[in-house]
Amino acid sequence: MEAKVGLLQHLSIRIDSEMFVRRPSGLGRFIQPISDKQKLPALVSAFRQPWRLPNRLRKISVETSCSRDNISGLTLETENFHPFDKDLLLKDKSLEVQPCLNGRCIYLVGMMGSGKTTIGKILAKELSYTFSDSDTLVEQEVGEASVAEIFKRYGEGFFRDKETEVLRELSLMHGFVISTGGGIVVRPINWKYMRNGISVWLDVPLEALAKRIAAVGTDSRPLLHHESGSAYTKAFRRLSILLEERGDAYANADAKVCLGSLATKLGLSDASNLTPVDIAIEALVQIQHFLEKADDYSAANLQ
Repeated sequence: MEAKVGLLQHLSIRIDSEMFVRRPSGLGRFIQPISDKQKLPALVSAFRQPWRLPNRLRKISVETSCSRDNISGLTLETENFHPFDKDLLLKDKSLEVQPCLNGRCIYLVGMMGSGKTTIGKILAKELSYTFSDSDTLVEQEVGEASVAEIFKRYGEGFFRDKETEVLRELSLMHGFVISTGGGIVVRPINWKYMRNGISVWLDVPLEALAKRIAAVGTDSRPLLHHESGSAYTKAFRRLSILLEERGDAYANADAKVCLGSLATKLGLSDASNLTPVDIAIEALVQIQHFLEKADDYSAANLQ
């Protein structure tokens, strides 16, 4: 018997993940099954690994207007939930990785503007870690408002010395996600301290970095002060030089998140279109890969 139009019925429905689509309206309703071309693209990296929805999410209760006799073969469309919800995947991946870390700190390295602070705060929250920024700690230690002021008043060498002191203290801690300064990788002693934890390189294409820095301005970037031209040109030129100088040092990181490759895998035209959650998930995946390799290496040596 056909339900009266507008009558809301509570239905408990198992969801076919390949037939599940998202609609901006936020209202649950039923539509005809979608074709292969319309299916959600497979999310990669974290999505390459098997991922099961928690049991409590495999069944959901929705309200909808429909015909009882036409429920078979129909697909749920809703704003509020879908099996590829990135926030849920981030939480799930964090729960997998956290026990394997054993409290080891995570050091995010990369060029200026690579998003270390943004990604660091997300990872700290999901892993129940504490977030810290090495530049901020140096500013507090010296009593200056910014790194740019420290460079101007005391010089880069003074800043680098303080940076190493701060890193040494952080290396004695547990349960921290640390956003490091772009140049922290140039001193070998700094790697000695970061080896107490896990280092992750956020490798961002130069074009995307230059766009980010140009959008917010270069005043807070002391190494860009002496360049000429537009904000983008100035940033791109200097970043190119810095990456050439530091590229091999960044490659020493335990794990690498290549935003260019990640964007391609997710079907995005530009790394700038990646969300912080996309990057955070990939960071956890790469950390997990590093930990698995380290465990395999340890096991092989014990045999």
